[in-house]
Amino acid sequence: MTVNDDSFTNWKNREEIAESMIPLIGKLHRERDVTVLLHSRSLVNKSVVSILKTHRFARQIGGEELSVTETLPFLQALTALDLGPSQIDLGMLAAEYKADDRGLSVEAFTAEAVAGATGANKIERGEGRDVVLYGFGRIGRLVARLLIEKSGSGNGLRLRAIVVRGGGEQDIVKRASLLRRDSIHGQFQGTITVDEATSTIFANGNAIKVIYANDPSEVDYTAYGIKNAILIDNTGKWRDREGLSQHLRPGIDKVVLTAPGKGDVPNIVHGVNHDTVKPDEQVLSCASCTTNAIVPPLKAMDDEFGVLRGHVETVHSFTNDQNLLDNYHKSERRGRSAPLNMVITETGAASAVAKALPDLKAKISGSSIRVPVPDVSIAILNLQLGRETTREEVLDYLRDVSLTSPLRRQIDFITAPDAVSSDFIGSRHASIVDAGALKVEGDNAILYLWYDNEFGYSCQVIRVVQHVSGVEYPTFPAPAV
Repeated sequence: MTVNDDSFTNWKNREEIAESMIPLIGKLHRERDVTVLLHSRSLVNKSVVSILKTHRFARQIGGEELSVTETLPFLQALTALDLGPSQIDLGMLAAEYKADDRGLSVEAFTAEAVAGATGANKIERGEGRDVVLYGFGRIGRLVARLLIEKSGSGNGLRLRAIVVRGGGEQDIVKRASLLRRDSIHGQFQGTITVDEATSTIFANGNAIKVIYANDPSEVDYTAYGIKNAILIDNTGKWRDREGLSQHLRPGIDKVVLTAPGKGDVPNIVHGVNHDTVKPDEQVLSCASCTTNAIVPPLKAMDDEFGVLRGHVETVHSFTNDQNLLDNYHKSERRGRSAPLNMVITETGAASAVAKALPDLKAKISGSSIRVPVPDVSIAILNLQLGRETTREEVLDYLRDVSLTSPLRRQIDFITAPDAVSSDFIGSRHASIVDAGALKVEGDNAILYLWYDNEFGYSCQVIRVVQHVSGVEYPTFPAPAV
């Protein structure tokens, strides 16, 4: 048998193992609200090839590929346990088991590692929490996709309604079509049908009412059977407490803004300050995509090296508030053609750092350039550190942060030498450290942070909503603090 034959046989064997994992992952998700992860990447509803590629990704971080033959025994052990709602990372289980020298069986080690999700410790499955989207633009549609994807057993977040202004004939058909097909993020994974008579979109079995209103005061959500809901405002029309509080109508309990909040509205970056949200807080903001991209790595760097000062330069994809062709715009430069120009503009991300990281004493300045790409941006974070270090030390530290720290859902790490912006379309992390581009000299470090300013940010929004709704389930094994 040739080397090629050996390689192909090995691939077919791994395909068969990955195929056997799919029903186990699906059953845990549907019946027990357990999301199976691999190095913070969900394996729910993934194909055989996707599962194998996710295992291979570990090679870029840990130096060697993680095999499905290593993770399958842990997955099988999980199916035998009395698990409650949780997120369980097979990659972390395999890594910790390899480092454990007690000689435990896979079954015994797994039971011990996820003990917080079993027996008397497990969370009881609730009825779920209603969610309403106010506005249905780029972020609104991606948040809708994520909510539908995560509906699982129906005991988590439930997208019940979308509020939009009337758009004329076949409005709901056109909006459903925009949800079904996306020029950047591809086809919706599932089926979508429309009932025009009842103004309802059915997406993977989820009935989503489309409510037409020109103002928050026009809607009584209880009339649609919606109660105790979280409303996600995707319009950005109101950013202060007074304006956003207009949404606190019958049926709505909390309001989450997908833009930087003003005044005393808390700006929340999940993974950094989400645990500061008070239980009785009814209005909060998820800050901006750029703030979410820079704050987690900034916190990580400050925790380990100290940060004395910094500057962030964002090279940002163009957005819908710019003009396709030169035309009048209230902001002079944004009036120039977005697909044809690099456009210098302002960013509030640097000033927003203080809200998310009040303990950070360093002064952070910032500026931005909009460029002719439709999605994925890069933040160049130039930091003066509190001590001298080396490039190798920073790389090892950030790699470890991306794998094992509480920020592993926010910070990703890539070593591919030829990575470009389109490679990060669909990334669920708030930012991705480009290892090859990192520069360190003495007490100066320059980080290059890619981020999908649409999808990655939408994932952060969902994490905040899960947290304030009480359906953010614990992760096992618990990340190192």
